[in-house]
Amino acid sequence: VQLQASGGGLVQPGGSLRLSCAASGRTSRRYSMGWFRQAPGKEREFVAAITWSGGTTYYADSVKGRCTISRDNAKNTVYLQMNSLKPEDTAVYYCAATDALLGTKTYEYSYWGQGTLVTVSS
Repeated sequence: VQLQASGGGLVQPGGSLRLSCAASGRTSRRYSMGWFRQAPGKEREFVAAITWSGGTTYYADSVKGRCTISRDNAKNTVYLQMNSLKPEDTAVYYCAATDALLGTKTYEYSYWGQGTLVTVSS
């Protein structure tokens, strides 16, 4: 499966962004999806994940209450709504697909998008 992330940009602290991840290829498989991010000089870290049905979601403590992951399987697209953004949210955000039920580790994901840059700055 191929993943294409989009929606990043420059936003002021306290602002909002919605990231999208469009899947193509073997979309008939029931992948769970995740969002990760990587700030300059830091390791890639888990942000949020959602099962194929959308019935279960999981968030990193750092974004819990500020971010919402969702998906539209008819459009083969996963979203990450980010609110109350902080400068420390600045990173390249990656979407990924996994056969696992839910994953929070990078090694659990087999397919990765190219990343979209989110910059939170005044």
